[in-house]
Amino acid sequence: MKKIVIAVAAVFAHMLVNAQTETDAGNWKPWFITSGKEYRLPAPLSFEKEIDKVISVQKNMDSATRKQIVYWNAGAPGYRWQQLMNNQWPTDTGRYGALANMLLGTATYDAMIAAWETKYAYKRPRPYVQDKRIKVYAIKPESPSYPCEQSVAAGVALIIFTHFYPHLADSVKKLADQAMASRIAAGVAWPSDTKAGFELGKKIATFEIERTKDYISTIIWDGKIPDKPGLWSGRYAMLPMAGHNKTVVLENGNEFRPAPPPDFAKDMAELKNYKQTFRSLSNAFYWANQSWFMDYLPKKIFEYNLQMDPPRAARINAVVNVATYDCFVACWDAKYAYWGIRPNQYDTTFKPAIIFTPPFPGYPSGHAAISSVMAEIYSYFFPEDKELFSKKAKEAAESRFQAGIHFRTDNEVALELGKKVGEKIIRRVKQDGADKF
Repeated sequence: MKKIVIAVAAVFAHMLVNAQTETDAGNWKPWFITSGKEYRLPAPLSFEKEIDKVISVQKNMDSATRKQIVYWNAGAPGYRWQQLMNNQWPTDTGRYGALANMLLGTATYDAMIAAWETKYAYKRPRPYVQDKRIKVYAIKPESPSYPCEQSVAAGVALIIFTHFYPHLADSVKKLADQAMASRIAAGVAWPSDTKAGFELGKKIATFEIERTKDYISTIIWDGKIPDKPGLWSGRYAMLPMAGHNKTVVLENGNEFRPAPPPDFAKDMAELKNYKQTFRSLSNAFYWANQSWFMDYLPKKIFEYNLQMDPPRAARINAVVNVATYDCFVACWDAKYAYWGIRPNQYDTTFKPAIIFTPPFPGYPSGHAAISSVMAEIYSYFFPEDKELFSKKAKEAAESRFQAGIHFRTDNEVALELGKKVGEKIIRRVKQDGADKF
């Protein structure tokens, strides 16, 4: 209890005293680049010639520009891009969705570290600070101007989305241009700040895509689905080799592989005897099409005003994305190591509450594993809500039982798997130099 109180107090102290500055963030440990200093930008040229440009932009501002300023003022620099990614990768049945999500987080965080290293190397003043004719249409950042952090995130996003979702390339480029232009119009960045930040983000994202090019397994699946009683079967198996993907923090996908599943006779009896209620069905359908954890994270970041602290907000997103990726690999390793059968296959007379049963083995539950690892990570960053996060992870797990597509054992084993993955990732996070308590 004492440790929790100390942790909460430290979080509040950080939030109130040092919400935006983070003068040492350039020294934090990144995920894939060697250091922020490695990517330090050349000294910026004089901004004298840019003063009239910013003043002219503000003088000719129209309603569309004002709307863009408001839109991009919301959240930390990576907020809008993570929103866009959250709409893509959870429904991406291809091989790269989890990797794309992970890299958006790590590249944004690593690029933010590099940006902060450059910011405090040169301490370039913001436009509204340098010339009083320039108005500020955003919460005043306390960090130096060069390079623009919003543009850093835009550069990362352009490379990541173009690489993994090329059909979105044009749309993302337009959004990136709008983000950069909005910072100039808001009076918080010089044009050269946005250009430098954009190129820095692109450079680091390009490096990290190359750095992780061997993360997705190239092992060719033999196409054989076990034809044995008691094992999962189907015409199509989704992502059967994902458990062989390279992991970030875990040694490999099978580091925490659970024991083989039991015979599911008792589980099946429990499921068939389960009495559905309106509440249980509501929970089943809610978790079948919602992601409470992804939706709740930005709310916590806003509650703590961490949107005003770009490096720290980026750090949280990166850790969550890494944890999600590693846990996904670990879960899929176990699924295809054991080919755990689904309830409606174990007993063909059983009808699940929801129509759609996922096209992959059931043991352990993906929903439960991912929710569990998120609960662990969220509890580290927001310890005062630990009980809530644990409750939501259990609700997510129980929803799969209530839906009739998982045995309870699938969920219990998955919750433990997610916890183990989360604990190991937190041990790594504690060594990144960002925590002062």
